[in-house]
Amino acid sequence: MDTALRTDRFRIWLAFATACMVWGSTWLAIKIGLDGVPPFLGAGIRFLLASVILLAIITLGGINVPSTPEAKRVYAVLAVFSYTIPFAFVYWSEQYLPTGLASILFAAFPFWVGIFSHRMLEHERLNSFKVAGIVLGFAGIVIIFAGDVRLDHPHAFTAMLMMLVSPIMQAYCLVLVKKLAQPLSPFAFTFVGMFFSSVALLTLSAVFEHDAVIVWNASAIGSIVYLATVGSVIVFVTYYWLLKRVQAVYLSLMSFITPIIAVVLGAWVLDERLQTSVFIGAAFVLAGLLVANGKYVYGKVSEAFD
Repeated sequence: MDTALRTDRFRIWLAFATACMVWGSTWLAIKIGLDGVPPFLGAGIRFLLASVILLAIITLGGINVPSTPEAKRVYAVLAVFSYTIPFAFVYWSEQYLPTGLASILFAAFPFWVGIFSHRMLEHERLNSFKVAGIVLGFAGIVIIFAGDVRLDHPHAFTAMLMMLVSPIMQAYCLVLVKKLAQPLSPFAFTFVGMFFSSVALLTLSAVFEHDAVIVWNASAIGSIVYLATVGSVIVFVTYYWLLKRVQAVYLSLMSFITPIIAVVLGAWVLDERLQTSVFIGAAFVLAGLLVANGKYVYGKVSEAFD
């Protein structure tokens, strides 16, 4: 195999593993932050801090931020439908839903990415490998979290609907970015999207959370700083770097891995016991990843690195 190709594949798998690990930790970080800071305020400060860091990187690195009509469309869609609404929904919903139920609901993400990719991306059509892999991965998430499915809060049903809508919007954004944003730097459209999202979220906080009790303790501050730096700047730039090199459906399968990492971290940090279902479900997720990449696994031409 050509050395350059081998190196590129290693970088892709390393970036994929890094993004999975980081995103798996953000569920726990959001939960910790919500103990002291209301959801819209926490998400707004997270993205504002992230956008400041990204602006510094763009300025120091001389990175171009285009203002073409196509670029503006990408910025607007990301700001509204990838950051503002979905993250407002996720932060708000996590107050009232058990983590397991939230994980199952968000695990619909690859299904929607597959549908949008099939319709919007000519070279990323669904095939039997992808569909079977998505189904197996989703089954694994259900196996892991089925025991945590309950609606025991008055706002739980509304929160559940929000968690269903969020992956649809993010799936559309992912495919649209894949279609339109190839010439753009990931730093550029991540910065613009997060900046305008932070303004929107902080406005929502001013309107709906002005009476909220805020506790600026070490946990809340640490959560926001971690989510802004590692959970936003590093992981989103890595994610969109991957999107330029990997088919959207394969990248979306990350959403099956991150809940497993979240469970393992919960067991480590909060001393929670790992159930047998976690290992069974993880085996299904692994099988789904292998099947989705079936042509590559079986030695044929890989679709994952088009």
